Amino acid sequence: MISDFIIGANSESDGCYKLISVEDGVEGIANFVVSPTTYFVDQAMVAVGDRVTGYYDANAPVPLIYPPQYRALVIVKHTPSQNVKVDYFDSQLVSSDGQLKLNLSPYTQILLPNGEAFSKNIGNRNLIVIYGPATKSLPAQTTSFKIVVWC
Repeated sequence: MISDFIIGANSESDGCYKLISVEDGVEGIANFVVSPTTYFVDQAMVAVGDRVTGYYDANAPVPLIYPPQYRALVIVKHTPSQNVKVDYFDSQLVSSDGQLKLNLSPYTQILLPNGEAFSKNIGNRNLIVIYGPATKSLPAQTTSFKIVVWC
């Protein structure tokens, strides 16, 4: 379900916030509050029935309600042609869970969320990594298509 989310009596914000309800496939439900600052990978438009993943700050306070409600930082619409990982990557470009190592190529786009080029070292940062195939090693290795630096 996708619906408008009212954040106050001020009509200036009407329509600017959405509530996306997602099911996990075993009848678990969670709600994501989507704000104007939520980053949608590839600026994808989502619709009811799409497979999506929402990323949020696990340290942020949340209301104690069911279904749980999280402020979405990043929304990924699943597509068969690409994989996406949102995580902290260390100085060796290994994700915090140790599951993915990045290899950079001259063709890898490294951008800020607003689309501008990022020119500094991407190690020790939160990254949104868009990639295709990866090795079956541990950690899996990939050369990504695009990396968004989440400052």
